[in-house]
Amino acid sequence: MKLTTTKKPVTIAVSALVALGALTACSTGEADAAAGSSSVAAEEAPAADEAQTPSDVLASTAWETTGATDADGEDVALDDEDVSAFVGWAYFDEDGTFAMYDLDDTPKMQGDWTVDEDGTTRHIVAKDDAGEVQFERDSDIVTLTGEEFTYRVFPDPEDTAVYVDIVHTPTDHEEPAAS
Repeated sequence: MKLTTTKKPVTIAVSALVALGALTACSTGEADAAAGSSSVAAEEAPAADEAQTPSDVLASTAWETTGATDADGEDVALDDEDVSAFVGWAYFDEDGTFAMYDLDDTPKMQGDWTVDEDGTTRHIVAKDDAGEVQFERDSDIVTLTGEEFTYRVFPDPEDTAVYVDIVHTPTDHEEPAAS
């Protein structure tokens, strides 16, 4: 019984696959060059969200609450008792201050905000008009991109298996004038 006869076909097959991979890589570059595109430049250019810190992304636009989902991924109505307090317009300024309004433009809260470096937690310090702290809240960030900002709330802080994700999308709604 000759075992060496099986090595040669395997070696040839592996060599053919390596050559095919190299040929494909070369031809892709030639096709890109012929089409006038630069795939290298496209790969090296970071997406807008990659070039920004999580804080930059949050401060880059005004946000509107547009949805909510529960732990099972089911939609939750914006007027649901576990969601309604989080619905409105949100404006996070680059200087670390924020203002939030109900959808009828009445002021909801204002204060200071931060997002940790890895973009997993937003911290807000709500203050009254005199600057006195009313409360502080940390919220787990589920999604933070230029197209969506979603954070998680727990109706019962002792039961983290039950939660609602509050979904925001960018809006061009102007921040209501200070009263």
